Amino acid sequence: MIGFNRLVSTNDTIFALSSGRPPAAIAVVRLSGPRAGDALKALIGRLPAPRQAALARVRDPVSQEILDEALALWFPGPNSETGEDVAELQLHGGRAVIAGVLAALGRIEGLRPAEAGEFTRRAFDSGKLDLTAVEGLADLIGAETRAQRRQAFQQLKGLLGQKAESWRQRLTEALALVEARIDFSDEADVPEDLVRPALDVARQLRGEIAEALAGAARGERLRDGLVVAIAGPPNAGKSMLLNRLARREAAIVSPIPGTTRDVIEVHLDLDGYPVTLLDTAGIRDSDDPVEQEGVRRARERAAAADLVLWVVDAGDPGVALPPGEPGQALWLVANKIDGMNSNNSNTFISDAGVHTFRISAKTGLDVNSLFEALAGYAAKSFAGEPSLVTRDRHRRALTDTQAALDRALAEGPAGREDIIAEELRLAARSLGRLTGRVDVEDILDVIFRDFCIGK
Repeated sequence: MIGFNRLVSTNDTIFALSSGRPPAAIAVVRLSGPRAGDALKALIGRLPAPRQAALARVRDPVSQEILDEALALWFPGPNSETGEDVAELQLHGGRAVIAGVLAALGRIEGLRPAEAGEFTRRAFDSGKLDLTAVEGLADLIGAETRAQRRQAFQQLKGLLGQKAESWRQRLTEALALVEARIDFSDEADVPEDLVRPALDVARQLRGEIAEALAGAARGERLRDGLVVAIAGPPNAGKSMLLNRLARREAAIVSPIPGTTRDVIEVHLDLDGYPVTLLDTAGIRDSDDPVEQEGVRRARERAAAADLVLWVVDAGDPGVALPPGEPGQALWLVANKIDGMNSNNSNTFISDAGVHTFRISAKTGLDVNSLFEALAGYAAKSFAGEPSLVTRDRHRRALTDTQAALDRALAEGPAGREDIIAEELRLAARSLGRLTGRVDVEDILDVIFRDFCIGK
């Protein structure tokens, strides 16, 4: 996909609906660029005082027809969100009102509709946001739970970006020491040992980056959510359990084994933490090629899950747990206890040390205890200090930085100064790519195209 930055001029003034889909109580139309002020004057006849809302009648500049009565705001650059002149109209959110205003703006020379993410891209280009803050903004827009919102807001406000810039500045200072030793080795007033203090800085940074990487899995998992797979033999009540936990009819329930063929996903908010529940096909041998594909997908998704709820019929005496994947949690859920009598209430087999829950998905008996245990598992999984690393891109950039520092440290104080300098330079460059300071054109389009129009 070709990005908008290579198709359109950044000198254009852009406009877009920045609020939700109409109809709504309020609709926000934003403009950014050199003609934002002229366009606002053409619509309302004046420029309001900067950063003060003003009530105004919005007219079509050609026909002079009144389109709406709205609040208008004016943010002259560079003290605006994008760093450019920005105007905003807070309109009534009817479709006809929005269509009339957007059509009027489209007829003004020098204005065009914004591309997806273009407002934020301009904020990045003007230095208002670094790349980690841009990603934090995208995550904040997409946040579905309280914990995701908190993490995204911290990234937006520079949790990783400020730390990475601090690391880069310290690396630059260490690199300057080594280069001074290289460039001025024959000068009498240049100290002999400049490499050692530079490597001391590199060693400290290496430790701090290693600590940040240690929490990477937690940050990435919180952004994406825990994955809990409901698996087990056919007709054990997996789909009914999914519906109970989701508190809605998300999956088809049938007494016929093999009803579930594909993986069904349901997103839950468990006490503020994101969890994706997967209802998978019953695990069994089958001659049906469609069911075989369902079983294959079920095994694949269950293997990649953080937690597997292995659901069995509590009255089945032949229950056996699967081996599970390394590092994966496995809980046994004995279902259908509502249909059991006292003589067979304990016939299912539970491996020692495995969390076991006896429930009835049909009646809801003791499902709350399982739900509370899942919430506790999610809270424990995300416990700890806020993670600096929340995306695979962050982890890869910091891993590259760490590798370059390791190579520099391997040279030691008596090593080749030119190699040490080059490795420190590569480490600083990796940090620069993390924040978007250097060499990031290949990833910008991927990041910004995921934004909505008007953001």
